Amino acid sequence: MPITRGFRRLVDDALLEVITYSVDQIIERRSRDRPDISLQLVDIRDVRELEREGSIPGALHAPRGMLEFWVDPESPYFKSIFADEDKEFVLFCGGGWRSALAAKTLQDMGMTKIAHMDGGFTAWRAAQAEVISYQHHRSESAKPAAQDAND
Repeated sequence: MPITRGFRRLVDDALLEVITYSVDQIIERRSRDRPDISLQLVDIRDVRELEREGSIPGALHAPRGMLEFWVDPESPYFKSIFADEDKEFVLFCGGGWRSALAAKTLQDMGMTKIAHMDGGFTAWRAAQAEVISYQHHRSESAKPAAQDAND
């Protein structure tokens, strides 16, 4: 059976419908002078990518394969952070394709404060923005994970 809408067309279509922020816009919103506490970065890359490359400080790791389950309150895998209506969730992946598709899916699920970061983690590193190791990321995110287990 031939593919009638390839991945590139799906990504291009998603980009027409989702908010896209540049790395510079994200850096500005996270500035130390007046950090935007409503901004929540969400790293949707596979754990092996995080182990190999690190992540962005303060980013929540929500693997792409579990994202819809973590967002939906009806799911047994729901994570309460996604119920915070004061947060704008900005997804990122390695290069921006997966995050565009994932942001579109979450929009389709009804989330309104959802966006993605253009160029993903590759663009973040190219901008020489701060990166933390996977080990540091895990220790940084241990509290919210434990909190969700008790919800």
